[in-house]
Amino acid sequence: MKKTTALLATLLTLAGSALAHNHGASHDSHAAPVQVAQAAAAARPQVEAVVRTVDKSAKKITLRHGEIPNLDMGPMTMVFQVQDPALLDKVKAGDTVRFTADQIKGAYTVLTIEPVQK
Repeated sequence: MKKTTALLATLLTLAGSALAHNHGASHDSHAAPVQVAQAAAAARPQVEAVVRTVDKSAKKITLRHGEIPNLDMGPMTMVFQVQDPALLDKVKAGDTVRFTADQIKGAYTVLTIEPVQK
């Protein structure tokens, strides 16, 4: 949790610095939002996992995953909510996947998921 709090503080500092730096720039400059989006994506590493179950009606997926650094979580099998239920159409039980996750409103949530091509 300390890593997540420190990471969030760093991202907010970067966002503030980028916005302050570009305050006098022309309105055509989109560097700050792009840099903030890239920093946020880097904060959520892709993690490899094996899909155990997919529950479309509950909008949940059970994954046996590796370490998730941004959540300070070791390897385990657990149930995640999904941010977008359409993500569950991409995978089935037994698939090896790469995913990103974060804690949103107290719930561990899958944000992206893609099958690993064999």
